[in-house]
Amino acid sequence: MADQTETGGRPVGEVTGRRPTALDNMRSSSWGEAMAEFLGTFVLIAFGDGVVAMAVAALNQSGRAANNHTIFLAAGDWLLITWGWAIAVTFGVYVAGGVTGAHINPAVTFAFAVRGEFPWRKLPMYWLAQVAGAFVGAALVFIVYYAAIGSYEFNNHITRGDLNSVVTFSIFATFPAPFFAGGWIGPLVDQIVGTAFLLMFVAALSDRRNLAPKANLTPWLVGLAVAAIGMSYGANAGYAINPARDFGPRLWAFVAGWGQTALPGNGPGFSNYFWIPIVGPLVGGVIGILIYDFFIKHTLVARGVVESEV
Repeated sequence: MADQTETGGRPVGEVTGRRPTALDNMRSSSWGEAMAEFLGTFVLIAFGDGVVAMAVAALNQSGRAANNHTIFLAAGDWLLITWGWAIAVTFGVYVAGGVTGAHINPAVTFAFAVRGEFPWRKLPMYWLAQVAGAFVGAALVFIVYYAAIGSYEFNNHITRGDLNSVVTFSIFATFPAPFFAGGWIGPLVDQIVGTAFLLMFVAALSDRRNLAPKANLTPWLVGLAVAAIGMSYGANAGYAINPARDFGPRLWAFVAGWGQTALPGNGPGFSNYFWIPIVGPLVGGVIGILIYDFFIKHTLVARGVVESEV
């Protein structure tokens, strides 16, 4: 967390001689942290959902793709999506990192609170800011790709809100693969495992007793971790690994007409799915960070390894 230090009644960095305004005071408080989490998560979803909109509705109708009818071509669209989400995470972290360290994920905030490195009293504010940022980011994607989404639905005889509208709904939030046959255990385990790896990597990259990256490279490596998870564990359930990333856009999709496909999350072969990308990441994040602490952090501490300079 960035220190909110004050000197002589003025926030550090304010123009000398100018009295702090109410907005200055708000920005130097926890509200400033919430603003950063909102904007960082907004960037994450604006580019993450944006790349899925490209793959699902826009690119294949734009005349810029070799096949104007194929979506999610395994070696093409999936790589576009995984790398797009990786870059979205990277720049979301760069945007908010100087203020909060850029959680931009309720599972990260919760895991660090359980670890004792984040105050529980701030948890509701962070979660609300993250979900709100994700909601607004999804709204922006919908506005920008409104024509493409409508065209794709019209050309493929999709009625928004019906069970078969899961294809365009996938621009915004996740759903399980049909081979789970409606079962919830497989997708839940998938989300726990994916988020456990995410928090393991985040803990490693932020541990200055370990091989923490220098030269401000941490955001790129967090993005690379998300790409690895998407490529290795993405097909089962869309690798939400972030409750805000799924629930904020899911709320927008509900408002925008996807109805029961968004909430409670009904589609072909599954129902009431909305809670899995919330509960799974929250559980998985705690497991991942505790595994890292048990195997690596406490070993480094026991060996007397000191923290490196930032």
